[in-house]
Amino acid sequence: MIEPSDNIGAQPSPKQAKDWVKILAHYREPSNRRSTIELAITAIPFVLFWGIAVYALSISNWLAFGSSLLIAPFLLRLFAIQHDCGHGSFFSNRMVSDWVGRCIGVLTLTPYDVWRRSHSIHHSSAGNLNRRGIGDILTLTVEEFSALTLFGRFKYRLYRNPVTMFGFGPSYLFLLENRLPLGFMNSARYWFSSMATNLAILLAVALIWYLGGAMPLLLIFLPSTLIAATAGVWLFYVQHQFEHTQWESEENWQLHESALHGSSHYVLPSVLQWISANIGIHHVHHLYSRIPFYRLPEVLHDHSELAQCNRMTIAQSLSTVKLKLWDADNKRLVSFSEARALHG
Repeated sequence: MIEPSDNIGAQPSPKQAKDWVKILAHYREPSNRRSTIELAITAIPFVLFWGIAVYALSISNWLAFGSSLLIAPFLLRLFAIQHDCGHGSFFSNRMVSDWVGRCIGVLTLTPYDVWRRSHSIHHSSAGNLNRRGIGDILTLTVEEFSALTLFGRFKYRLYRNPVTMFGFGPSYLFLLENRLPLGFMNSARYWFSSMATNLAILLAVALIWYLGGAMPLLLIFLPSTLIAATAGVWLFYVQHQFEHTQWESEENWQLHESALHGSSHYVLPSVLQWISANIGIHHVHHLYSRIPFYRLPEVLHDHSELAQCNRMTIAQSLSTVKLKLWDADNKRLVSFSEARALHG
């Protein structure tokens, strides 16, 4: 593996971002056979480890809890497959992709059609300061934060605190917020997506309770779900919240430039790359979202310019937690203390 660059945000080449779109179109076609295999090698271990965890309950609660930790990586990977289904990149037949995504959505506690719409908005507006609010992590500019009341600043600080973002946040998002089609409350279609998913989840939970009581829910379902949710939130966070990401006002914003230069290339160990279904190759994904996740490494292999773009190691990613505000003057994310030092 190529060693990651210390220069997070390095540009890939003299090519304009839009020039890559035609090149990347050659990688867009999924293999239905490969997609089926990827789904099988994710779903089967997920079910198998659930069975092992349930059996472990008859031996020890702690053993059952430990077994539940093996479920979380496969649940996270199922969410990544659902993500590809939402982009229509997993199967060549869009209807098949959608129904696979809807079924997985019950396991991930995510109404598929609602999520697909909000995620589409995220892709079409990422990095646009005038179109924040749906499908992204709220990021204020230094100027906007300075204009807030004391209570407003307190709320934003609380929201961006790591305990909220990666502690309470995933639980709130997947257990509570996803139960309603927030942002699309006037649409019958998205209400149906939410309520149908909620009903399926309720039936699944009721069946687990009926067959095994509360312990499978408390020691298997909740831990595996929340661990996967926390990992998912972290991945989503780090893919756009790095120092030299890109934010622009509407008049200066360019879709392809923002997609390529505003998304990170999160360099992960092979096993984590597999679990996360290559979502760390996020700059390529944002530039051409119809590429199946299993073809993203092929893109980097064929185009070294993209392989070197926006590289970030796990160690480097930890420092992104302190970044809270977009400094429009210096074109980078800064911490609260840096904002005070730079702007008073």
